[in-house]
Amino acid sequence: MTENPDAAGGTSGGGQRRELTARLAVPEMDCPSCAQKVDKSLQRVDGITDATLQPTTGTANVTYDPNRTSEADVIKAIEGAGYEVVGGSDAEGDDEDNQATDGADIAPPSEVWTSPRAKKTWLGAAFVTLGLLFEFLLTGQNVTVASVLEYPLHIADVLFLGAVAASGIPVVRSGYYSAKNRSLDIDLLMGTAIIAATGIGYFVEAATLAVLFSIAELLEDYAMDRARDSLRELMELSPDEATALRDGEEVTVPAEEVDVGETVVVRPGDKIPLDGTVIDGESAVDQSPITGESVPVDKTAGDEVYAGAINEEGYLEVEVTSTAGDSTLSRIIEMVQGAQAKKTESEQFVDRFSGYYTPLVVVLAILTAAIPPLVIADPISVDVAGYGFTFAGDWQTWFIRGLTLLVIACPCAFVISTPVSVVSGITSAAKNGVLIKGGNYLEAMGEVDAVALDKTGTLTKGELAVTDVVPVGDTTEDDLLRRAAGLERRSEHPIAAAILARAEEAGVGDLPDPSGFESLTGKGIRGEIDGETYYAGKPALFEELGFDLARARRETDGGVAAEEAAEYDDGAFAEDALTSLEREGKTVVIVGTESELLGAIAIADEVRPASKRAVERLHELGVERVVMLTGDNEGTARAIAEQVGVDEYRAELLPDEKVDAVEELQAEYGEVAMVGDGINDAPALATAEVGIAMGAAGTDTALETADIALMGDDIGKLPYLYDLSHTANGVIRQNIWASLGVKLLLALGVPLGLVSVALAVVVGDMGMSLGVTGNAMRLSRIEPDRIIDA
Repeated sequence: MTENPDAAGGTSGGGQRRELTARLAVPEMDCPSCAQKVDKSLQRVDGITDATLQPTTGTANVTYDPNRTSEADVIKAIEGAGYEVVGGSDAEGDDEDNQATDGADIAPPSEVWTSPRAKKTWLGAAFVTLGLLFEFLLTGQNVTVASVLEYPLHIADVLFLGAVAASGIPVVRSGYYSAKNRSLDIDLLMGTAIIAATGIGYFVEAATLAVLFSIAELLEDYAMDRARDSLRELMELSPDEATALRDGEEVTVPAEEVDVGETVVVRPGDKIPLDGTVIDGESAVDQSPITGESVPVDKTAGDEVYAGAINEEGYLEVEVTSTAGDSTLSRIIEMVQGAQAKKTESEQFVDRFSGYYTPLVVVLAILTAAIPPLVIADPISVDVAGYGFTFAGDWQTWFIRGLTLLVIACPCAFVISTPVSVVSGITSAAKNGVLIKGGNYLEAMGEVDAVALDKTGTLTKGELAVTDVVPVGDTTEDDLLRRAAGLERRSEHPIAAAILARAEEAGVGDLPDPSGFESLTGKGIRGEIDGETYYAGKPALFEELGFDLARARRETDGGVAAEEAAEYDDGAFAEDALTSLEREGKTVVIVGTESELLGAIAIADEVRPASKRAVERLHELGVERVVMLTGDNEGTARAIAEQVGVDEYRAELLPDEKVDAVEELQAEYGEVAMVGDGINDAPALATAEVGIAMGAAGTDTALETADIALMGDDIGKLPYLYDLSHTANGVIRQNIWASLGVKLLLALGVPLGLVSVALAVVVGDMGMSLGVTGNAMRLSRIEPDRIIDA
């Protein structure tokens, strides 16, 4: 249970009103009509301010005012709708003193085949089997054993009534709760059908219906429990315990009792219990549960690690940076659960349609049972598609046909066709490092016609690196790097970091400490070294100083590394050398004094190895247009666009111009997905139908701003996301239309006498419910292409 302070309200003493939230597991609430029944029951409880019911997880989160009601009343209301509550405090006293009850994130696994309902079903099935044996095979032994209101009861009749009592009473009981809550659902329809058939002496039909429907319910419970397994697996990734270092000793404690700033020990093979930073040790860590990365990642002091990741080899000491409830994994689980509450357009259509479908078919069932016996005096022969059918006006025949239509009126398979697909798709994506924050986004991603990609940090690694060191005259590479790094040590620009990293890698020794350092905005930097002024900056800066670089004046801000460095003449830059570097999309930094050039250093933002294959795969899957949007200059954009194979690129875009570009793509192609870093590209992400953030693991902003988050920096997951979403849309359509088609065929066959009650239950209810669930489970078999993005 959690506490929700509400500043708008107040107690009688003038203080803030406190609301409590009971998080309860309701395993048998496994379909939208079940949730509707529970919701109606909760609405009658004074003091309940909000209720979030999730049939796919079998949970109910109910917020209430403890001054007006209690958790015990909430549980009583849910049980009053006919559903057992598992867990909860069941407190009768003051709820304000009871705020630590265990919450339910998902209903616990069900013992479907050994439950009390299952035992009653098996008993009923045994009675039906014996009853049919006496009714049709051992007719000589089917003697009268009793009578009711002068109606003789044979052995078979008693066995059928036993089956109705064993398997049918739970159905009738559920139907009673449905009627009580004014819910026209399957339980009410089946309960009514069983009572009606028993009341007029159709014991075979009543018993068969009770047993078959009970078996169908068990199979549906089993299928839903399997669907919930994928989310349980996700939740089980989070360790329950942690080994904390306290007063120099290792202490095993519950993970939720570890505070931020404490140190936890993680040995080989252990799961990392909480998000944190490595302070000692080194190891390879399997982060696939969080980011979906296919290979372990090396971790040393200073690196981030995530709860749920697995320590493969070495010993690690980790300083905790977030509590158990605020870890990246916890947020993933929370968002996956919340995603199921956001209905897709298909779900909204199904809800609207089922609201008309069920009452209409119920009316048809009543008319089918009542009208023909009244209007058909003599048998009528009709030829339908070459087949002859005879319609008689006897009450028994038409009552059973009406009863069959009543069974077909249940929209259960139709209603669950979308939710089970959404649950399967979203949880499968989460286990592969893709967080989809709503079923509506899963559906929308599968319909996109164009994909817009940011460059830096998406198609490229977002990390500048030195690719070429080109000394001039007698200057050596070490001298050039030493002077450049000495100047850049005072700068905070990413280019400076790249030059310093290359100098350290080359081991150039002690760097000079410049004096009189000055940043020349948009051009470069200058400073004094050993009494002489040195410059480092764009070629344009040295042209202003009077150097003739024999080149076209072209400026760049970053680019892509070429596979091989070019060779240059000694004594001066080779002809077109600088232009060649810039054509490759590299940033060129020249180093020198007012009278002498020392050389040039080329820097690039490397393209991710997975980028080209990701773009190719998107085209293969049917995406019509892939476009790169970047704020970089034309030369850089063109070089990277050619390397990764996008259809077009748009360069030198400001954030608002990226929004305009997305809107133009929408006007030309239709629905657009935008992929960026979730922060700088926020306006464009919000404009697109689907906003996708790269590298969201551990980044609160990216997790909150995007509709979909790729937890790792792996652009290779983008084709997987589109494939999953596109396939999910196909599965949803298949489930919806297959359910409707089967129901329609069965309904058409009822008046012709081609469909029995048993066939309606086995095919129309049980068969289709299992069929749509099994079809939805196919989504869990879709996996990302393993593209190593080193």
